[in-house]
Amino acid sequence: MEQNNEALEEKKGEARRKYTIDVIIPTYHSEEKFDKLINMLYAQTVKPDRVLVLHSVEKEGEEQSYPQIEGSNITVIPIEKKNFDHGGTRKYGASLSDADVLMFMTQDAVPVDEYLIERLLEPYADPEVSATYARQLPDEKADLLERYTRHFNYPKYSRVKSKADMEELGIKTFFCSDVCATYRSCVYQQLGGFVDRTIFNEDMIMAAAMIRAGHKVAYTAEAKVVHSHRYSYVQQFTRNFDLGVSHSQYAEVFRGLKSESEGIRLVVSSIDYLIKKKQFLMIPDLIISSGCKFLGYQLGKHYELFPREFVKRCSMNKSYWD
Repeated sequence: MEQNNEALEEKKGEARRKYTIDVIIPTYHSEEKFDKLINMLYAQTVKPDRVLVLHSVEKEGEEQSYPQIEGSNITVIPIEKKNFDHGGTRKYGASLSDADVLMFMTQDAVPVDEYLIERLLEPYADPEVSATYARQLPDEKADLLERYTRHFNYPKYSRVKSKADMEELGIKTFFCSDVCATYRSCVYQQLGGFVDRTIFNEDMIMAAAMIRAGHKVAYTAEAKVVHSHRYSYVQQFTRNFDLGVSHSQYAEVFRGLKSESEGIRLVVSSIDYLIKKKQFLMIPDLIISSGCKFLGYQLGKHYELFPREFVKRCSMNKSYWD
């Protein structure tokens, strides 16, 4: 048993040393977290070979600033905001990379420590693993409910998911988040890369393709980023409307797997948690928020029944409909 563990650790070490890795980050407006992200990327034990910043610009001359770090290799590629797409823009970024591993992050995700990239590469010691994604932790401004939701969606234990888990995990088998995720480039390319046009969910669509093709996706809890949002009721509605749209447009990807049951499980678990914490006054907020999510998701799944102007008003990603 000890020899097996030693062999596994040796393989993980080889994986950390073996691969080249490029980090691809879509950005929109400069913010303090982005500077922290860049600084932390170059403080990693395994440093990125390149950082490609895909910056959406609204007006000519607008630029994305970033910290000047000795030894860094950062390229900023301007993209017209009207041309931004969750799938297509990231796919374009991937086409500019020749690295063994593609790492995608959002501009508001900040590595917790210097081991993020190292931990995300370790699961590639298993040749069947073709994607990894990090644990997301709440920031200091997150309320109790947001903290619990992060814990529910990103538990402290790692798990490698495959086709064999579909019956147990349902749609969560395909869960992956480009807030901080990596993909084995050769498999990503074989499967055609991200979809060219999607309102949302390009990460789950790719993870689903990998798993259905017999590969594995590793949730890597030891790799951690700080990332959380406190959405308003309207934002919960519009975000989940877009989720419903993506599930409708790519129904074949999610066939046979219901997502509503997972949402119900989160609501019930959250209510139990609030009761244990004696935070009874937060329960109405949870119920209203959950209702907004459910209504948005259901309308999004049936978006084709509604006038385009109504659909655009319901959507968080309004430019998608232009």
